[in-house]
Amino acid sequence: MLKAMVAAGAIKRIYIIGNGAKFHVEANTKNGSITAETHKGKIKTWVTLDAAAKWVRSIGIGTASVNLAYWQPGQRELPI
Repeated sequence: MLKAMVAAGAIKRIYIIGNGAKFHVEANTKNGSITAETHKGKIKTWVTLDAAAKWVRSIGIGTASVNLAYWQPGQRELPI
């Protein structure tokens, strides 16, 4: 969905956000914020910053802001 919004020019700004030991992507539009999701509707996450940045680049975005305030690289994820 984000790729289509990028093509339509609806995305104003992209953020790569570190939370725990993973990263996710949020996009600002004029109607609010959208989080990148998988086809199953779950939040799309990456383990490394470069993987998240490569995905952002693959959807056609050349610049993104990175927020590392809640990134904990040594934190282990709880099994669900």
